[in-house]
Amino acid sequence: MKKIEAVVQPFKVEEVKNALKGIGIEGMTISEVRGHGRQKGHTEVYRGQEYTVDLLPKVRIEMVIADARLEEVLGALEAAARTGKIGDGKIFVSEVLEAVRIRNGDRGELAL
Repeated sequence: MKKIEAVVQPFKVEEVKNALKGIGIEGMTISEVRGHGRQKGHTEVYRGQEYTVDLLPKVRIEMVIADARLEEVLGALEAAARTGKIGDGKIFVSEVLEAVRIRNGDRGELAL
């Protein structure tokens, strides 16, 4: 099993969710987060004072999937989240050793 963490632009969340639902991925956790990568924020002026906004709003989408679906899910995520501009986000993939459905004790991919 693989855990996918995708950090995307907030305005792309619905498009990403719909793309994932379209390929049969139902379970995901979505969190509002703040951070920056290469774009390092930007400068704004408020009441005549200039200040730097260095932590930009992003959305983190997490899911655990079967190994066999990895490339399909990555392709859908990339296509839905891409604008072609700096700040589109990142996707991280890691191994999951075990999953347990608390309700009935299902383990491994059965728990997904």
